[in-house]
Amino acid sequence: MLIAAMTLYGTIGVFRHYIPLPSGLIACARGLIGALSLVVFLLILKKKPDWAVIRSNLVPLCLSGGALGANWVLLFEAYSRTTVASATLAYYFAPILLLIVAPFVLKERLTVRKVLCIFVALCGVVFISGVIGGGTTELSGIAFALGAALLYPVIVFLSKKLTEVNAFDKTVVQLLAAAAVTLPYTLLAEKWSFSEFTLAAAILLLIVCVVHTGVAYALYFGALRTMNAQTLAILSYIDPLVAVLLSALVLKEPFGWKEAVGAVLILGAALVSELPERRKSDVSTSGGRASPDDLR
Repeated sequence: MLIAAMTLYGTIGVFRHYIPLPSGLIACARGLIGALSLVVFLLILKKKPDWAVIRSNLVPLCLSGGALGANWVLLFEAYSRTTVASATLAYYFAPILLLIVAPFVLKERLTVRKVLCIFVALCGVVFISGVIGGGTTELSGIAFALGAALLYPVIVFLSKKLTEVNAFDKTVVQLLAAAAVTLPYTLLAEKWSFSEFTLAAAILLLIVCVVHTGVAYALYFGALRTMNAQTLAILSYIDPLVAVLLSALVLKEPFGWKEAVGAVLILGAALVSELPERRKSDVSTSGGRASPDDLR
């Protein structure tokens, strides 16, 4: 179930590539329809939400959901401005950002290993940005992906306050909050018309909303019950690997030696930085993620 969920997350960039709609609209639809699909899943399982716990945690739930919505808008915009591989790799600088801010927010010690991981990952970003030797990478796309990654620590720190909320209830409320935050943006700041909703675009958007959100989250949460943190951390990197492969093989986007070096540096540094810290702090548990929606 975890492999299936991570594989689905890795294909989001390809679907975004073929959806001719603004990023905010896609994010808003994903939040709303994704939440509804999870509600249907909960109804099938006959699980009732814990309204008392939700109400007592409503503020951090809404704030983290709002950050999630902004995160999606930036990431989807990155996909439309650069290659899926470059956007995904830049976005996976997020765990490294968590290392940088953790000493200030959580008073964690910044070890030599962590500093080396930060440096290595920064070198990886330089490689995929096209700064070395030029290239076809759009720097604006890299900037949007890094902007999305900046919101990752915010979502993680807010999610740390939600220990009483079960995974399904938390995700449904966060998805609804993401839709609420992105709705005004897509209505006021984006230019689009209903003529853009072709049958193909509507089908692809529905797949992203239902399959990549409701189904993928259900698979992920189902796997968590029997999955240890080390396995979770390792298998979570199926997501960027699938995205990179599909970018090169399906979309035929350029992926040369500089991108390959950048991929090894960023993903390698992120993985190494997470595994040793898994049992030392709450943030490091499960590969540094509070839930799958932190990154996807």
